[in-house]
Amino acid sequence: MFVIHNPTAGRRNTRKLWAVLDWLVNHGAPVKILETRHSGHATALAREAVASGAEMVVAAGGDGTIAETVAGMIGGRARLGVIPLGTANVLAHEFGLPNHPRELATILSSPRSAPLWPGVMQTPTSTKLFVQMVGAGFDAHVVHNVDLQTKRHIGRGAYVLQTLRELQRYQFPDLTIRLDGVEHRAASVIVSKGRFYGGPYILAPDAQPGEPGFTVALFRDGGPLSALRAGAALPQGRMGALPGVSLLHASHVEIGGPTGLPVQADGDPAGILPLSVYDAKAPILVAAATQAENKRGEAMLLHSAPAPWWAAQ
Repeated sequence: MFVIHNPTAGRRNTRKLWAVLDWLVNHGAPVKILETRHSGHATALAREAVASGAEMVVAAGGDGTIAETVAGMIGGRARLGVIPLGTANVLAHEFGLPNHPRELATILSSPRSAPLWPGVMQTPTSTKLFVQMVGAGFDAHVVHNVDLQTKRHIGRGAYVLQTLRELQRYQFPDLTIRLDGVEHRAASVIVSKGRFYGGPYILAPDAQPGEPGFTVALFRDGGPLSALRAGAALPQGRMGALPGVSLLHASHVEIGGPTGLPVQADGDPAGILPLSVYDAKAPILVAAATQAENKRGEAMLLHSAPAPWWAAQ
């Protein structure tokens, strides 16, 4: 078992990590810790672990670290394990992972698995894999401007504070969204692989993270009041019932808007528009709280990436 860990994590997260690893080692699991040194290093470490024959690669960190790790595992046979140490830990909620170290270690040492079919986001300057969601519009603007020191001290509360600040200055420009070629307009958009958003809050109740395709939340109405309504509806699981909000399904998503408008992926800044989103070439298996069938099978490896729509213009 290879464990990929960012050593800059705080003391509280480090204690949780070592509690999980102590349980695994005490119960006979062979554990090798690989520390990341820079952005993107988790991908290289995961790729090396898979090439060496690893049966499981564990990402110890937040959703961004998990996505980097998964990027190095696509096409291999290793399972992904997760020790959630991030702020929102959205993927951990998706797969029912507990917070208690012993319970988490038990899941990592069991054969129970569920499939995850990641997505890929492509801009004119970069291509990046994501495991939970990408967004453009208001939520991405908040993510790009959140104060990292505040985030380290109060976690998700930092996003609430930044949301209140951005409500006073964000202009809510129109976005052009193409879902499998059909054009829509909205003030904000979230392209989701799974059901959860921002932690334990359900955005897309019918999403299937183990299947190809995405649930796309279109927020057609701009302005502070619409954003506040959406923020209030999310913890209640009522986002899809809000006027002006549509939950649609698509296999290929293209998003355009004003030059320089930011994009977020798995809760981290991820460049600027325009953006193209499509499925990764293959699913992976995740150590999960419950067993699930991968309906498409582990042999589904050949999804080709369509050319981004702006390249033809």
